[in-house]
Amino acid sequence: MDAYLLHIIESIVVFLAYIILIYITKKATDKAADRYSKSAARVKIIKKIIQFILIAISVSFLLLIWGVKQSELMFFVSSLLTVLGIAFFAQWSIISNITATLIIFFNYPARIGDEIEIFDIDHPVRGRITDIGIFFVTITNNDDALITIPSNLFIQKMVTRKKVERKKLNTHKSTKTS
Repeated sequence: MDAYLLHIIESIVVFLAYIILIYITKKATDKAADRYSKSAARVKIIKKIIQFILIAISVSFLLLIWGVKQSELMFFVSSLLTVLGIAFFAQWSIISNITATLIIFFNYPARIGDEIEIFDIDHPVRGRITDIGIFFVTITNNDDALITIPSNLFIQKMVTRKKVERKKLNTHKSTKTS
């Protein structure tokens, strides 16, 4: 019984750590969103990605706590990654685009509403950023044509921008009480 009690206590600690980390990362993401004027939709996507990563880490800890051997866990994870690698071999750019979206969200100077010019020898682009999704950046050019560029290509190109003044978004809920 004592062994199970220890496992239960350790599991509760992992669960509490997960809740605390979710709270901290949500606050940090909201703060970054306010600082860089990010849209609520983009903030929601980033929060989901972070939550998925924290869930995976927490489940790994719980499996180790409850007696799954590290070698068995590593075998399972490597087998799963191998299957996913084979399944997504042609779609590796999906992971690259998700990573690029995280970079654009936290550390890229271009924002929705900015006038930009992308210097590309074959296909130069000039217009206004109208959306930054999880896979693509959407730009509307002067002819009102929508141009979608994969996020991973967007961060690799040389981009000039003309910043458009706008209000900061407040992603926090109001704390007023009636």
